[in-house]
Amino acid sequence: MKNKIVNKAVVFLQRVFPAMRQHASDQPDPARAWGTKQFILLGVLLAAFSLLGIAGWSHVSALNAAPNDYDIAVSDQASKKILVMDPAASDWNSPSAVKWSWAPSGTNGFAEFTSFWGLPTEARVRDSQFFGGKVMLVTDSRGLAAAIPYPAGNFKYWAANVGGNPHAAEILPNGNIAVAASTGGWVRVYTSSQSCHSEVYAEYKLTSAHGVLWDPEKEILWTLGNSAIVGLKVGGTAAAPTLQEHVRLNVSSLNGHDIQPVYGDTDRLWVASGGKVYQYVKSTNSLDLTYSGAGSISRDGVKAVGNQLSGQVVETVTDTAKTPKGGCTLNTWCTDSVDMFMPDAIKTRTGAAFYKARIMNPNYQ
Repeated sequence: MKNKIVNKAVVFLQRVFPAMRQHASDQPDPARAWGTKQFILLGVLLAAFSLLGIAGWSHVSALNAAPNDYDIAVSDQASKKILVMDPAASDWNSPSAVKWSWAPSGTNGFAEFTSFWGLPTEARVRDSQFFGGKVMLVTDSRGLAAAIPYPAGNFKYWAANVGGNPHAAEILPNGNIAVAASTGGWVRVYTSSQSCHSEVYAEYKLTSAHGVLWDPEKEILWTLGNSAIVGLKVGGTAAAPTLQEHVRLNVSSLNGHDIQPVYGDTDRLWVASGGKVYQYVKSTNSLDLTYSGAGSISRDGVKAVGNQLSGQVVETVTDTAKTPKGGCTLNTWCTDSVDMFMPDAIKTRTGAAFYKARIMNPNYQ
């Protein structure tokens, strides 16, 4: 038992203290790799927690994000800001955990749009050849949809009061921007390539539309709503686009809330519904619940889901759907925490009202 604990301690220390890897590798047997006393005592204690099944282990082991993991953007309806959080920060209440923040104002070129902001719903980053750098797409339930340079955030590439309770936005390779609006029941492609204030759009009707995602391989705009997952073909020109249904999967009572890439598998998409988190398989036009970790990841009330390149899955789940209930009481769809799986962790920001958490991977898939 002693050797088992020491072996696990060494593995832990090698993860948390990379500088010790060379020292440990020089030892013929991990059971003899005792190193500095304070390190090994900490490692033994934490390893013992793991062996005994104490829940704290998974949270401690995930404190340091994998080297290639991206920052996490959250739409915080309490501060009325987009916050970019450090996934490696152990305490999200610390000022140092917030790496960037943004809200529309007169100083960043949004004076005429501030009244259409207050319940942010979306923040995602993309690399855009059209605009010449990283672009952040944002939406707000009060009507604003916009694209801004990231991280500068000091002007608008495009902005409009689109109305309809917009929940998601995506930029297309030609510089146009797709928006999904739940109350409006539509998916639109705005001609943002033509003007920073363009309100010309193509529209596809979809009840309770909540998500949009561009697929560069299939050249399809994926979206989802109350009872269907739909792949749209974008035709026409940049100045006069068209939208046509290309593939559809009808799902009774889907109550779709998010659709995102499964990074690492271009044939799959994350789909958050009212009561489950599926993976949509493009090649078979079907939903799958047998993916790794589904037993924990798939649950009620998920508003956003995605995965890091390391494989760690990131979710927001409304606090009203949790048992026991979480700490956010601002509304019925918020949470003060971001939940992570494989490895498991919970990042809580006291007083926050997160709607979505979005991994800041600038790639479509």
